[in-house]
Amino acid sequence: MRIALEKVSFRYGRRPALSDVTWEVLPGVTGLLGPNGAGKTTLLNLLVGLTRPSSGSITIDGGDRRPAVGFVPQRFSTAGEMRVVDTVSYAAWVNGVARSECRAAAARALAEVELAERAGDRVRSLSGGQRQRLGIAAALAHRPQLVVLDEPTSGLDPGQRLRAREIISALGTRYTVVLSTHLIEDIANVCERVAVLAQGRLVFDGTVGGFTALVDDAEASGTLGSPFERAYESLISSLGDARD
Repeated sequence: MRIALEKVSFRYGRRPALSDVTWEVLPGVTGLLGPNGAGKTTLLNLLVGLTRPSSGSITIDGGDRRPAVGFVPQRFSTAGEMRVVDTVSYAAWVNGVARSECRAAAARALAEVELAERAGDRVRSLSGGQRQRLGIAAALAHRPQLVVLDEPTSGLDPGQRLRAREIISALGTRYTVVLSTHLIEDIANVCERVAVLAQGRLVFDGTVGGFTALVDDAEASGTLGSPFERAYESLISSLGDARD
């Protein structure tokens, strides 16, 4: 499945948030990077259908229909008293799954994030990393075509972050996934492609290897950080006031 944005712009009153963004989201995991205020949240809201473009179009496989989307926002709440399987069953029902099929949909989604063994437990008993995986399961329960993850590893300890990356990488074999994050190592370790927003414009769209190649060996010598981090810093610095 391919999602295409064609000259998409969005304004908050007179203030432009996105300007003429043309972008094709391909199957697999695509990372979305950019400084604070670059327009990432606005772009995610457009992808999941919370807002509509001021101009331009968003299409799926060349048609006008919207994709079925599973969205995990940066901050989400769950009822601690509910059982894990009931939380995901409810998410399935809210997203249009027939009531008779919700339990099976929840079981499948929990298996995808490797939480099947916790299905009968109370949500309050889960660790932070497990709750994040529960949020992903809830987003998968209705079999979406597009999965949008906003800062899914934020606040997790290193072990939990590694586990979350493994889950997200596996999702990329079955779904079209957009991963928005400030953690560059998430992109470098999970994504096949990366897009970078700055000042409301798409300033890079390509493979992770192609992005890293923006910095040559001579430029990298004597600097700290991974090649990916140096490429990102070089790109953003070259745009001057793109950083907050």
